[in-house]
Amino acid sequence: MRRFRPGRARAMIRVGAALAALCLGGGAAAETVVLDHVTLFDGTGSAARPDQALVMTDGRITWVGASAARPRLSDATVEDLRGKFLMPGLIDSHVHLGLVDGVDQSFPKYYDRANVEAQLKLYAAYGVTSVYTLGTDGDLIHQVIADQRRAGRIDRARAYTAGRGVVYKGSYGGVPGLEQSVATPAEATAMVQRETAKGDDFVKLWMDDEFGTVAKRMPYEVSKAVIDAAHAADKKAAAHIFYYDNAAELTREGVDVFMHQVRDRVADPALTAAMKRRGTWQLASTLSREASFTYTLLPFVDEPFFSRGVAPSTIATLKSQERQRKLAASPLFPKYPPVLRNAMASLAAEVKAGVRYGMGTDSGPTARFPGYFAHWELELMVKAGLTPLQALTAATGTNASFLRENESGLLEPGKWADLLVLDRDPTRDIRNTRSINAVYVAGRKVPTIWQTCVGRAADACGTAKP
Repeated sequence: MRRFRPGRARAMIRVGAALAALCLGGGAAAETVVLDHVTLFDGTGSAARPDQALVMTDGRITWVGASAARPRLSDATVEDLRGKFLMPGLIDSHVHLGLVDGVDQSFPKYYDRANVEAQLKLYAAYGVTSVYTLGTDGDLIHQVIADQRRAGRIDRARAYTAGRGVVYKGSYGGVPGLEQSVATPAEATAMVQRETAKGDDFVKLWMDDEFGTVAKRMPYEVSKAVIDAAHAADKKAAAHIFYYDNAAELTREGVDVFMHQVRDRVADPALTAAMKRRGTWQLASTLSREASFTYTLLPFVDEPFFSRGVAPSTIATLKSQERQRKLAASPLFPKYPPVLRNAMASLAAEVKAGVRYGMGTDSGPTARFPGYFAHWELELMVKAGLTPLQALTAATGTNASFLRENESGLLEPGKWADLLVLDRDPTRDIRNTRSINAVYVAGRKVPTIWQTCVGRAADACGTAKP
């Protein structure tokens, strides 16, 4: 018997109602926009299709197909996008919200609604229209998300949360200032039950020791309790991992997704086969995170695509000699180049083996910048051996399918019209995701990064884009 899927049923009802309104003329107050004559990448992994049209009504996609066959709607606004490329908005599967001001990190000092929503607007400006926030949220996030879902038509990235992730007491994980530690399996079970009752979309755990600088990793009986409690609440369990042996055991325990790559060595056929057999996803590889730690000065600080999204004081801090000397002197600094190489090779091995994979950055903590890192992550995924189409699919349709609550990620009727319009073809060169012409959230344009100038007068960044 085919399993009933309430999300699909709701989508069919919405599409039917929208089409009925259009056909019967009952949608006089409806807002209908047609994007016409565009090359369209739909997020499924299929090749881009030229001369397509997309119809959206009241924020939802209602029709997609060849431009010559599109419905002629007398009350619609039609935008001719000849020469442009249309794709779903990007989805970053691993972020942290509200932790920083510039590069200064402090919880709960900066964790307020204004900062969270400003960051969600910045994500959208970069074409990242959904984010999964990974276990460092206070209870505020649930009100933000409830308000988003109630409104539907919003003007910033959609947020989905793991709430407070589970940290083994005395081990690595979480953020200072947010109580989220457990000492026993029973405490882990109780915490998951308590947090999922608040409305968490999924559950996170940490299993790491920060290159051996922390004495303990989460014991397997505790991780098993977290995973089992998440599944009992009908939620997926996501794990922060670093070590091969932890990844192998968590796969056996039934974890649903990894939010970092195996980094102490390269994932081998034994691990990738187990992940594929058990259905364990590699939802985030966080290559941009690892790459960022290989620099004392990030190589893009003067690029307009980056600098428009941060205040001048942040750029000055990044460029300071004091900061660069401090980073270079860290005993962890020389460890990251091989970590990055292992992460990239592990992703390539998983893709070759048929493991399901998404795109995620671990943006949000200090010096890991919302929005920009998603584009850097895509570039690094391609450098690891993926095609641009594979990377884009991971960042759209695959990431969306992780959570049944996410009604975007594909350009098909019933989905939210969360869209990215580009001037150049991203399937030919992945860096073309930076050629942002327009971003739509729920069918309405929001300011792009090329219309953004953080920390300065609105006209201080100029108007030119490459």
